[in-house]
Amino acid sequence: MIIALLSENEALSAAELSERLDVSVQTVRTDLRDLDEAALVQRRNGRAWLRQQSENIGYLPREGIARQEKQRIALAVKGLIPDGARVALGTGTTVETCARFLSSHRDLFVASNSIHAVCALQQAPGVAVELAGGTVRMRDLDMIGTAALEFFAKYRVDFAVFSCGGLSEAGGVMDYNAEEVTARKAIAACAKTRILVMDSTKKGLDLAFQMGQVWEVDVVVTGAKLSTSVMESCARQECQVIQV
Repeated sequence: MIIALLSENEALSAAELSERLDVSVQTVRTDLRDLDEAALVQRRNGRAWLRQQSENIGYLPREGIARQEKQRIALAVKGLIPDGARVALGTGTTVETCARFLSSHRDLFVASNSIHAVCALQQAPGVAVELAGGTVRMRDLDMIGTAALEFFAKYRVDFAVFSCGGLSEAGGVMDYNAEEVTARKAIAACAKTRILVMDSTKKGLDLAFQMGQVWEVDVVVTGAKLSTSVMESCARQECQVIQV
């Protein structure tokens, strides 16, 4: 919960976190110390903020970040994809939420490199699922890199739904490492319609690796308010932006 709050605010004091979480300041300080030792947050002058990392934070903490926004994103994606569609699903908590909302659709064919997404579709009526092989990244229960590249190259689907690590101010679709980029490019390449899903905490994260520009996809579904220049570039390239 602390990580979720710090993702939505630039920096917060222990007292501010204590008030929002309805726990003692001492409890917050203890948790912040643990998070600092785990290299997830930084502390200085009584305030704490998230560290810039070469890897994303763990999967379970990410599930609590922008939960309602992710649900609004998933609802919009559900409206874009009809029953019987062929869909490629990428990794991440936002895509997992989309998969959960798609589980009410009938007769979907789904190709995915995310065990979380597959589990979310377990009760979907008539669903057929193909899961990527290779080495499982245990932190996120997914397969990225070469395994994902070879897997998605076998398919031609109607829609690809994938996320990103961040979006730079200039509109660059950013990620934490080269293997993440490889997997997302493979997903995008196998689809007729490419849907990028991104919660607002990703805006302004200028990470080390770039997949491309946001207007190179077909649809962006986000709760973030994109800059005027990025919106204009999306309009010129006929990239639909759905703000939820």
